[in-house]
Amino acid sequence: MTATSNITPNNKRKTASGIAARAGEILFVLLLQAAVLFLGSGHLDWVWAWAFLGIYLVSVSINSYFMLKRSPATVAERGQAQFAKSWDKTLGSLWGLFQFLLVPLVAALDYRFGWTGGMSLGWHLAGAVLLAAGLALFGWAMIENAYFSTVVRIQSDRGQTVCRSGPYRVVRHPGYAGTLLQSVGIPLLLGSIWALIPGLIAAALMTARGALEDRTLQAELPGYKEYARDVKYRMIPGVW
Repeated sequence: MTATSNITPNNKRKTASGIAARAGEILFVLLLQAAVLFLGSGHLDWVWAWAFLGIYLVSVSINSYFMLKRSPATVAERGQAQFAKSWDKTLGSLWGLFQFLLVPLVAALDYRFGWTGGMSLGWHLAGAVLLAAGLALFGWAMIENAYFSTVVRIQSDRGQTVCRSGPYRVVRHPGYAGTLLQSVGIPLLLGSIWALIPGLIAAALMTARGALEDRTLQAELPGYKEYARDVKYRMIPGVW
């Protein structure tokens, strides 16, 4: 988990293919969430849905700029990674279902049928702050860690080492911590108490995945046990 990784002439084509695949995945998720939000709510003038998509798009754009400049091989890895652990495939797939589909769907139906009955501006803004903070923390972790993959695997093919810089000095899984903030922030931003249910389930799934990944890293990645002794907390400083 070093800060950067190099691209040799022999893997430039593979890297370009991985980057294109990752860009396609991100675009698909963005369009899917937009479709769910606007079709589910029946309104194209839903301000907070546009705010959510705007924050997400700005975050992705900023993160992409820094990642492609600093570590394009990491982007490629995220576009080409294959599940190595059965539990990772299960938890990762379920998390994606709840985070990217069910949260916006429930929020959209809530907006259409008025289940929550409206939230004050302060709650919407609090959700926006949590979402932006979660995306920023997730992006920071990705920039610092050249082995920040979408799946749990030891990247011996890329010479994986332990990352101790940036947010990794505080918690061992800052990217996961960022997703927890997002899982709470999105429902609040969209003004839906009911969407907190799938959001909290997504957070629980990510917490379980983080615990299992931490166990895997301690067992399989040289130097990680020592790092875990130095950095005590997995996701939440002072708590866990």
